[in-house]
Parts: sequence; C-alpha cells; structure tokens
Amino acid sequence: MTLRELSFAFHPLSFLDSQRTRPDKLAELCPFPRRKVLVWQPEALGQIFRSERYMRLDGSSTLEPLVGRHSLLFANGPRHVAYRKVIGSRLRGRELASQYETIRSVTESTVDLLRPGTVIDVPEWTRALTLRIISLIIFGRIDQPLLTRFTDWTHSALGGRQRALVYRHFRPPTGFPSPWRTFLSERDLLRQEILDAAKESDGTGLIGLLVSGQPPLGHLGEDELVDQVLSMLFAGHETTASATTSALYWIARDDRLLADIRDELAAGDATFPLLEAVCQETLRISPPAMVAGNRVLTREITVLGQRMAAGTRLTPCIYLAHSQPDSFPDPHRFDPTRFLGNRLSAHHYLPFGGGTRRCLGADLAMLEMRTILATLLRRWTLRHIGGTVAKFTTRGPALGFGPALPMVVQPTRGNG
Repeated sequence: MTLRELSFAFHPLSFLDSQRTRPDKLAELCPFPRRKVLVWQPEALGQIFRSERYMRLDGSSTLEPLVGRHSLLFANGPRHVAYRKVIGSRLRGRELASQYETIRSVTESTVDLLRPGTVIDVPEWTRALTLRIISLIIFGRIDQPLLTRFTDWTHSALGGRQRALVYRHFRPPTGFPSPWRTFLSERDLLRQEILDAAKESDGTGLIGLLVSGQPPLGHLGEDELVDQVLSMLFAGHETTASATTSALYWIARDDRLLADIRDELAAGDATFPLLEAVCQETLRISPPAMVAGNRVLTREITVLGQRMAAGTRLTPCIYLAHSQPDSFPDPHRFDPTRFLGNRLSAHHYLPFGGGTRRCLGADLAMLEMRTILATLLRRWTLRHIGGTVAKFTTRGPALGFGPALPMVVQPTRGNG
C-alpha cells in the first residue's frame, strides 16, 4: 500500500481533511499497478455518474464480510438491475408511503418509553429504533432475538476504533482463536436464524419478494438470500441511525432552530420544509457515508481531460464534496436555510451517491429521519450534558457522532 492508502485506511477523516483544499479536487491514492483516485470535483462526478455503463462496482474489505460477496450492494450488470427493480419498487412512491404507519407506530412506542431526566446514548438509541423499523419492513415483524444477535455481532466489529481496526486488519487463518474467528462463527449463527425466518415467512415484507422465486430475480440460493437480508439489515439502519443522531446533535446546539421546528410541527401543515431542510443540511455537513462506492473502469474514459485507463478505480468522495466553499459558502456552519427553496445537483450534493448506484433506501431514510425527529421533538428535548465532547468519527464504513453521545431527556413545555 502507498503512504496515502495507509493514511486513508488508518486515519480516514484526518487524511481527507488534509486534501480538502486541493484545487483539482482529485486525490490519487495509488498510481500502480491499478490506479486509485478519490474524486470530489463536481464536473468529474457528473462525468462518472454519466459513464457508469463503462464501470463495475468493486467490493469493500470493510463491508463484504458483513453483508457477503453476493450482496446487492456489490451487484453488477443484470443482477444489479434486477435487485433495483424488485427491491427499489418497494422503497419509493406509494409502496413507501404505505410504510409510514409502520415507521410512525414503532417510533411512537419507542419515544413513549422515554422519561424526563434520564440520560440516553443517542447513537445506541437511534440504531435500536431504526433496526426495529427495518426488521418490520424486511420480515413483517420484529424478530428481537435475531436483532439482538445482529447488534452484538456488528458491535464486535465496529463498536469503537480499536475493534474496527482489528476487524479490518487482523484476519488470521480461522484455525487460530481470534476476534475474526469469533466474528465468522457468529455470522454462521445469524445465517441459520435468517434461513429459519425465511422459512416462516408468510410472504409479506421484503423477504417475501426474495423467497418468491419470481422473475427477474428467480430462485435465490441460501447464501445469496442470507447476504441480501444482512445487507438490508445493515444498510437499512446504520446510516439512517447515524444521520438521525447527527441531526439531534445539531438541533440541540441551537435553541432558536429547535423553537422554529416546533412551531412548524405545531402548525400541522402537510409538509415541513424546515424539518426537511434540517435533514438535508445534516446529510451535508455530517454525511453518514464517506464515499459513494468504488467504481472500476471496464474501458478507458476521459475525466476532466485526463485519460483514465481500464482498471482504474474511481471513488466519489461525499465527505469532501460537501465541504467545498464554492458549493457551500462557510461549509463548516450548520445552516438549514441553504436548502429552503433550493435544489442542488447530485454533482455537488450526493449524500446517497448518484447515478445508477444511488442508494435504494434513500427515500426510506429521509422518511424515517423526518418521522423520528418530528415524533421526538413534539414530546421531548434532548440536551447535551455539560463537558461532553462529541466527535465526528468513523464507524466502519459509516460516519457519525460517537462512539457515544449521551444526552439528557427533558420535557417540552406542557409535556411531562
């Protein structure tokens, strides 16, 4: 590995911050044998998203052991198209609107359990909530034993910087006792629980689509089925939880903003433009995804006048694209008004990626964020605890405030 690759692997945010002012907005991580380039220049991002027919998505050493090599997150060609058609159709439009009641009901029951004066760890609270929601969407029920095992399993790999480094870089042969061997053993146990849940499926939920055997997916083998469920469990809750945690962090720092959000919610209009703008600005200033996939060229293309040979890996960098002052003046200031009445192109603002690889669950994530924030803020105020220092950091492939963010629950005026 080159020095830049090592810096990016072991200190990703520090490395990216050091590249922020590059005038070309490209950073070459490795020149050979296969060129690897981080990209955040808007025109270049547009060229990449328009040229995806000449690219395939590469795997991820961090994600692949979690979600499996058959994961829809890494699918290419006709298989990728099939998954987008089958699963994507359930996560947008009327199909997604039908999930609102599920999201609202689970959120309200969770918010009902809060009590004034208690301290909650916000990242843990949002992950538990979003995991229950995605369980209902996948299985049609909350399978708590499976969710508990899944939570413990992902925490063993991603729960803290040291664990994440061991998980990513210490993978000895499985004949030797190690955290890696334990991780794989736990995955096998999860695999069996998922297969049991699939056998018990009544045809509802996303798992019903996966086991139906209907085209264009057809029959899925056990390994592919398990990989898709793990992919949806992980991708369907981790980044949404990170984004919701970040929104609560930013809102708690600004009493005026909190009051304005509450006034908007109290007005009872069908839409909440300020709340929507808060969600969008949260995804800009503290994006839950650092990059938007590794795209490998299958033929030579030209990007910003540079010839990029077949085999070159191009990685759109969300984190850096969102912090450019020419796209977002005073980029380190949390300012939801940037998005009031404004719609930015995916070349400048890409929290869910772009092109044909844009996140399938983008609309679901936004619906969850709005619903969780609206439900919680109508009832409670979360306050930072004095002396608490929140750090924006990595959690495996995701970004967020943590690993812990304790906040105290206070009632709103007239509640409690």
